[in-house]
Amino acid sequence: MTPQLQPCSESLDVSDALARATEHLLHLQHPEGYWWGELTADTTLESDFILLQLFLHPPVDGVWRPPTSSLIQKAAASILARQLPDGGFNIYPHGPADVSATVKAYFALKLAGLPETSPELTRARQVILSLGGIQAANSYVKINLSLFGLYPREHCPSIPPEMILLPGNFIYQMSSWTRTIVVPLSILHALNPRRPVPDGFHLKELFLPGAPMTYAPSLRRLSWRNLFLGLDRLLKFWDKHGSRALRRKAIREAERWMLEHTRYSDGLGAIYPPMMYILMALDSLGYSRNHPDFAEAERQFFRLLVDDGKRFFFQPCFSPVWDTAIAAFALARAGAPAESLSKASAWLVSKEVRRKGDWAVKRPGVEPSGWYFEFANEFYPDIDDTAMVLLALRESPGEAPPAVRRAIRWLLAMQSRDGGWAAFDADNNWKPLSEVPFADHNAMLDPSCPDITGRVLEALCAWGLDCAHPAVRRAVQYLIRTQEADGSWYGRWGVNYLYGTFLALRGLRAAGQSEREAHILRAAEWIRSVQNPDGGWGESCAGYDEGCFVAAPSTASQTAWAVLGLLAAGDTASRSLQDGVQYLLKTQQADGSWHEDLATGTGFPRVFYLTYHLYRQSFPLLALAEVQKSQSPRPREAA
Repeated sequence: MTPQLQPCSESLDVSDALARATEHLLHLQHPEGYWWGELTADTTLESDFILLQLFLHPPVDGVWRPPTSSLIQKAAASILARQLPDGGFNIYPHGPADVSATVKAYFALKLAGLPETSPELTRARQVILSLGGIQAANSYVKINLSLFGLYPREHCPSIPPEMILLPGNFIYQMSSWTRTIVVPLSILHALNPRRPVPDGFHLKELFLPGAPMTYAPSLRRLSWRNLFLGLDRLLKFWDKHGSRALRRKAIREAERWMLEHTRYSDGLGAIYPPMMYILMALDSLGYSRNHPDFAEAERQFFRLLVDDGKRFFFQPCFSPVWDTAIAAFALARAGAPAESLSKASAWLVSKEVRRKGDWAVKRPGVEPSGWYFEFANEFYPDIDDTAMVLLALRESPGEAPPAVRRAIRWLLAMQSRDGGWAAFDADNNWKPLSEVPFADHNAMLDPSCPDITGRVLEALCAWGLDCAHPAVRRAVQYLIRTQEADGSWYGRWGVNYLYGTFLALRGLRAAGQSEREAHILRAAEWIRSVQNPDGGWGESCAGYDEGCFVAAPSTASQTAWAVLGLLAAGDTASRSLQDGVQYLLKTQQADGSWHEDLATGTGFPRVFYLTYHLYRQSFPLLALAEVQKSQSPRPREAA
């Protein structure tokens, strides 16, 4: 039975808001044609920066006087400014204290000179102990601290460099970002560079008495987790008694792989964690500070720093290709001037990948193409970015460049066996790897997900593929199969079910699915059911912990996703849709922009979240543009 909607006969005049939003976004375009918004996260980046400075500039005779002391003090102030009233530090705005983030902040602030007895550290320490002590922090916190003897190495997971020598392309069974993190970390593990701390510095006060130091085994005796925990014990034996020749060979291969992957990129993996770890690995390998490889790695790392006199923070990476593709697509749908769109398209085409990267290990015969996320990251074209760029180019004036056909062929080749698409690799879903002891960053794998699959489906169909194509049929079946019981779809790369649902719906409608199909009706009803009283929609990152939708105050970007989802489901006149549009209209600023302070982007679910500062501009613009198009009479109706 078709649910009965509450129709609204009002016509929505969005033209003025659309014009102001268009003008505002056009004003943010760089002369070269791209958009580039800030990308912000939590305090862990600034905390890790202080740790890195201790590693690179150790104390002399027990006294720490690093040459970057002024930056360290700025980082400490930036961390302190975000301390919660209870003393903890969170991993997303308005979220609760997180034990790993709080341990990192405590270490950094104490190292920067804040007394242990200060009110700030006293409250932080109380939070840490209430959450299980330093023993409850994730494995990467423990590994980092073990480099200074602040956490027992024997209770940290082993990351042996020999894994790079394993047959079957073992390291390529991990996600791309895990790969770029663990390769330099494996060098650190092998060299075990025990670095000093200032005289008298310790973290003994963070250990909770009686809390276990070891990783908890699975209750099932025969399990992958217990197998990997047993293997970890063997690896610790190997560290002491294994072949030194084989270890030297593994370190050399890890070093070669690491350096090779810095070429044609904004740093190793072009994301903060491996860009930090490569500096530590090169330093441990004996590279001088003026060695070209070290100097370039350090230069790329400091490019992530924003220090404008008012703010001090590190961006986790850069997002210009992603920002440009979304902005250009939204502006094109809003009818923006062709000149700006042409400049954006030309810039995007110039960023097409033409070299083989890690993805080619599983797809060796495929011609390189696709687009990455950053200014340069040739080893890691991103399936999601590629789909978004294709959508932007489809709306661009002029003929389609040859890059389009190459990218379509590349996307088709990157479809996984389950019919979906992941972020960087195909069939990167060997689940046992999620049970290794250092997999608690919750992103060991890169499996297919509904949000990317929906966007790829929309892009492929925009360029002429339809339900007769086997890749489209398989993708549709994947989305139908992965729909949640409540009618929503999980969002891996945006928060969360609103993101996954709007993209799945757009993909399904582009593939020709009727709005009267049960899965479409259920999804639209779910969107309406989670609307806030103010007419907007908001969703908390806490949903990743709870495994279900968790409401939050309305945001512009998530309201836009909900509106786009309803439109894709064929809802052009319900009260829910009208209220959602009204929310966007009434919260628009005078300059055409929108404000929001919640994180709506996802890095690693339950571990790391992102605030894309252009989401709140581009997605509401796209939503209003689609609303206007939905109200425009079709040619046969206007005749």
